[in-house]
Amino acid sequence: MYNRKKPLEEIPEENTKVWTCETEGCNSWMRDNFAFDHVPTCLICHEPMVSGEKMLPALNNSNSDMKTLKKGTPIM
Repeated sequence: MYNRKKPLEEIPEENTKVWTCETEGCNSWMRDNFAFDHVPTCLICHEPMVSGEKMLPALNNSNSDMKTLKKGTPIM
């Protein structure tokens, strides 16, 4: 039988700066360009995170500097 599926295109990967949780057993991590703090805390276990790198698919963030944005919603 002939199957005419399109071949999957390769997604380009690049070495990306990430923050990973340093707590043993916690697998939480986030991209540096999506972090709001200069040294973020883990959203799952609320422990400090350490800087590192991972090979991840290339992703563009339109907000170039998330760390300067104000967090939260203002209450009137």
